Parts: sequence; structure tokens; C-alpha cells
Amino acid sequence: MLFVDPAPHYPLEPVVDVSGVTVARLRHEEVQGYYNELYLLAPVGYFVVAFDQTILQANLVGAGMLGIERSNTREHRLRTFVSPAYLSDFDHFFSGAINSTTPIQCRLQLGQGAGELVQVTLLASADGSGQACRVVVERAEGKLAALERSEERFRRIVHSAEEGIWEIDAQSVTTFVNPKMAAVLGYAIEEMLDRRLVDFMDEEGRAILERNIARRQQGIAERHEFKFLRKDGREVWTAMSTNPIFDAAGTYLGALALVTDITDRKASTELIWQQANFDQLTGLPNRHMFVDRLRQEARKADRNAAFLALLFVDLDHFKEVNDRHGHAVGDAVLSETARRIAACVRSTDTLARLGGDEFTVILSALDHAGSVERIAQAMIAALSLAFEVGGQRIFVSASIGIALYPPDGRDLDELLACADQAMYSSKAGGRNRFSYFTPDLQEAAKARQSMGADMRAAIAAKQFEILYQPIISLSSGAVYKAEALLRWRHPTRGLLGPAEFIPFAESNGLIVEIGDWVFREAARQARAWQAAIDPSFQVSVNKSPVQFRRDADMYEGWFKYLEELGLPRQSMVIEITESILMQGADQVLERLKHYRAMGLQVALDDFGTGYSSLSHLKRFDIDYVKIDQSFVSQLEIDDGDLALCEAIIVMAHKLGLKVVAEGVETPGQRELLVDAGCDYAQGYMFAHPMPAAEFAVMAHESRRRIGG
Repeated sequence: MLFVDPAPHYPLEPVVDVSGVTVARLRHEEVQGYYNELYLLAPVGYFVVAFDQTILQANLVGAGMLGIERSNTREHRLRTFVSPAYLSDFDHFFSGAINSTTPIQCRLQLGQGAGELVQVTLLASADGSGQACRVVVERAEGKLAALERSEERFRRIVHSAEEGIWEIDAQSVTTFVNPKMAAVLGYAIEEMLDRRLVDFMDEEGRAILERNIARRQQGIAERHEFKFLRKDGREVWTAMSTNPIFDAAGTYLGALALVTDITDRKASTELIWQQANFDQLTGLPNRHMFVDRLRQEARKADRNAAFLALLFVDLDHFKEVNDRHGHAVGDAVLSETARRIAACVRSTDTLARLGGDEFTVILSALDHAGSVERIAQAMIAALSLAFEVGGQRIFVSASIGIALYPPDGRDLDELLACADQAMYSSKAGGRNRFSYFTPDLQEAAKARQSMGADMRAAIAAKQFEILYQPIISLSSGAVYKAEALLRWRHPTRGLLGPAEFIPFAESNGLIVEIGDWVFREAARQARAWQAAIDPSFQVSVNKSPVQFRRDADMYEGWFKYLEELGLPRQSMVIEITESILMQGADQVLERLKHYRAMGLQVALDDFGTGYSSLSHLKRFDIDYVKIDQSFVSQLEIDDGDLALCEAIIVMAHKLGLKVVAEGVETPGQRELLVDAGCDYAQGYMFAHPMPAAEFAVMAHESRRRIGG
């Protein structure tokens, strides 16, 4: 047998132990011993011996031959186990071996103290480091008998092992399993042989297997948990220690795995984790997990310069439910409460039960307080409805406290205390309501609630109205288009512009209902003007960013309404601001595709005030560009703004778009825009926004002047 010693892992050091072997050599042997499992389990004795014959390492068979412990081999010298009659032969053999790079052989007798002498053959050579010798000891009976004995021993071990043993070839086909492995998966041994490993896995396991096979082929041994499917379809969780198998040339032959069934242990661990982190009644996160989630969301808010809201929800009069109807009914109410609150929040928010009738909600990644109030109001409305339990109708309500991070506190215990205090303010204020911790926010919330109530009444009382601003053709002076502008004729505050109420409509969700009314009213008016003024007359309606994100469900209704009116779809123009294009390009593109499928046209309002304006014209489906009035107002005094407007017009025309200039107020501005080739204009020079009846008169007059 030829021994090849790999290069040492450490530089040689002058420090030596009592055997004369350097510390570096000893380290090297320790590392090598870790990887020499082949020698550890070999059916022959294997030793690493220092030049003074101290035994540095021994495998299992070798230690058994000499009757020594493998952990204490350095207490023994190999020469002491040689029969006295053979000592001179051994000395001559060993002195030759330590100076030979090729193995030399010797036959002699070894013994264990006064025990039986064993005839053996020794094969040895220097290990290449110049500090030790490798010795293989084989019984005189020969390799075959030793191998047979070894194989029988390993056969007993493999078949009686409490761990599954699974061998696959390079194509991941099963070549061997022991009885335990077959039993774990509920098969007979012959049913598993010659079957692919993936036959025992689900889709998730197959995806993981692809990665693991690649690692095996790189020679990486691993221990990990893996799920298999039993013959009866049940899942089995296992702990696997997997080692790749290579031939002498380094070719990957397959892998051998030791497999332990951990299904019961995993189920027990998961149960313990579930009990430690979730409420057993509602299945919601408990206080422990809630605190962890709150900590995580606070870190996210810090990273993104956003804020989060913490809502503390407590049921009103819940103790009376338990006292009157019993705890079983109370538990049913709590479970239904959890379901109702969950229906009011996003999937990304966290709802937890702290205990009793106390719930908390973490609302993360918020951009304004109005969103918090809408959700809190929805919870109050949902929990005020009757609970049907066992044929009984039970009524409770909820008091909610709201604290904001970081304004109300960066310490999370303090934040929870703030929300709790705000909840008690709701209790003191009459219950069935929500309160902010901060007085200023509470006052602002009351103002928003008041405005929200007024707006709901305004929809029913038809207090909203639309004014129309003419859009003039600069080439002819005729009115071909109109922009619909929403106003609110408030019973006590008079006529309100959109800036005074649209933010409230966005925060309380009414913007969708109001926007639907505006579209339908403008479409009806467009149909009337097409009959009275021009068959190609168009009306534009504005969409706020919030409305743009939320009114996706309106499309089908609009489509049907336009059909009922007999109005060509291109008669309606949807005006969006450039800021909308910044908010998730994929979503915006999808929404604009819906508009295009409906036949609606799109105008890009306030053009030039955002970023990447030129790229937007190329990427998004736009029909009109509206130059922002901030550029138009400076045309007569700022050559830079004039040059910019001219460039926008030329660029838009090359892309097949029409251009509308906003905020035109002087004849000079109009003339400059005409010279620049602008298509349309609107502004106070032509007309202020006006009711539909006045608009019709002006439009007819503009046509009369040009003979149209």
C-alpha cells in the first residue's frame, strides 16, 4: 500500500513535544485525523508513529489489536507491543521505514501484555513530512478474512441502526437503504431501490434538492432538516447528515446520508413556539410576538423616515358579557372581534391580542394621519354590529387609543403607554370612539371627522357642482374642449375650491365616490355639448394620486355609462399629474392600459414640474401635454422659460402629442405660444371657470366669431 501525505496545513515550528515531534506536525495530524474516516473504519490496523515510536494516531482496528484507547495513544510506543523474539527484526524494519518513501514490509508477532500473540504483516514508510511514519498492520490470516469479518460487523451495524441510511448515485437514484430508512417512509426496501430521490418529495423539496445536489458535487458535506413524503402521503421531517462520494479520480459518484426522523420533535418544537408567540383562543400574535413586531416596524420607520400608528383597542362592557352569558360566549365574541378587526386592516399590518378583551394594531408605512382615522372608524363601526352567538344577539362597542411613532415617543414601552392612555380618554369621552394621545392631533381629527360628516351629507344633498373652464384652439380661437373643475357649495362656508376639501375626501375614502360622480356628470355634459356645439367636443376630468390608486373598480361602470349615453369614449380625457408617474411605474402603466382599452384619452397635467419628464412622454401612453402655468406666466420676461416651452412643444409634436398651455393671462403670452406652435390654451385671458349654461353661450360665441 502506498501512502501519499498531503502538504502540511501549518508552517513547521521549532517547538517539540517529548517524542521530538513539532507542534506543527501534531496539529497537522489532528486535522488529518478528522478527515481520515476511511482509515478510521478500515478492516486493517492503521497507525501514525513518531520516530521515537510513540503512537500518534490509531484507527479502530489498530487500537483493538493493541488493547489501547484511541484518545490516549501517545502514552504508548509501538515497540512495546512487539514479541521479544521479533524485536531485532522490528528495529531493523522501523529504521528502514523512516528513511523510505516507499512502503517496506515485515512479518512478526504482536501481543497485548500477557495476552495472545498475533501473527501480523507490517507495511510502513515515512509520511513525507520527515517527522513520522505510517504503519499498516494486517493479520496473517489475510485481507479477505479480515474484510469478511469487517463486512459482517458493518452489516449488523447498518441493519440494526436506529438511523436511516440512504445512498444515491450520481443521478440521484437510490442504490441502498437500510431497514430503518425504509420504515421511516413506510416502504419495503425493494420498493425504494432504483427510484429517484425526487419521488419521495413534494415540489418545495424538489427545488431545494436541485441546490443541494450542486453543493454535493462541489464536495460539501452538510447537516440540515428536510421534509419527505411517506408512502401514505403524510409528511416526515428528518435531520440529514449528507456526505458526497467521489472515486480516486475525483469523479462524483453520489452521496450517503444518515437520516433521523424528527417529525414528533419538530411538531413539539413548533407547538412550543406557537404557544410562546400566539394567543390560543384567537390565533393572533400574543404580547411577546407583538413587542417583537413593534420593534421591527419601528426600525423600518426609522430607516424609511416614515411613521407608524399604534392602536390600543378595548371592548366596552365586555365584563358584562362574561357575567351574563358565560365565558364560552365571551370567548366566541373575542374570536369574532379578532376576525372583524383583521378585516379592517391590511395584510402587512399586525393585529395582536394582549390578553382579556385588549387588542393592539400596528399600522406601518403610513404617509398621513387620515389613513389611521379611516381604519379606526371602520373598526368602531364593525364592532358596534350585533354578535350572533348561539342564537343570542350580543352588543358591545370599542374604545380605541392611538399613538404615533416617533412623534409620541421613541421608547416602545412609552409608546404603548401613550396608546393605552389615549384609549382611556376614549372611555372617558363616552366609549365607542377613538382618541389620539396628542391633544393637537385629537383636535385635528375632530375637524376631519366634522368635515367628513359634512361631505357625506353634501353628496346626498347634491351640494357638489362642476364649473367648466374653456380650452381654446390657438389657431382658430374656437372652444373645442373644457376642463371640469369640482366645487362644493357649503351651506355655511360658501363656495369651496378643491384645495379646501379634496385632502379630507382622500383621507376618509370619499374621493372615490366623489370622483365617480364627477366623471359621470362631466360625461353627461360632454354628450350634451357634442349635440349642441361640436360632435368632437371633449371634456377633461382631473384625478388625484389617491383617487388614481383606489378607483380601479370604477372602470367597468364608466364603460357601461358611456355606452348608455351613446358617447364616444375618446370624448373623455383623464388628467393626471406627473407625480403619479413617479409612484410605481408598473402599476401606473397597467392603469393607463385600462384607460386605453376603454378608449379614454390621457393628459399629463403640470408638465415640467416633476422629474424625468422627457422619459415619461416616451414611456407612458399619453395624448396631451399640459405645460404648467409657472412656465407660461414668465414667457414675456424670461427667455429661459420661453425656450423651455418651445422645446416641450417641438418634442411633444415629434412624439405625436398635442400641447395645452395652462394659465394664459395676457395677449403677449398668447402670441408667444402661437408663434411656438402650441395647439391649445386655457386661462383667465379667455375665461374663468363657469357653470355649464354660461360655458355653452361662450362656446357658441367663439364659433360665431370665426364663422363656425
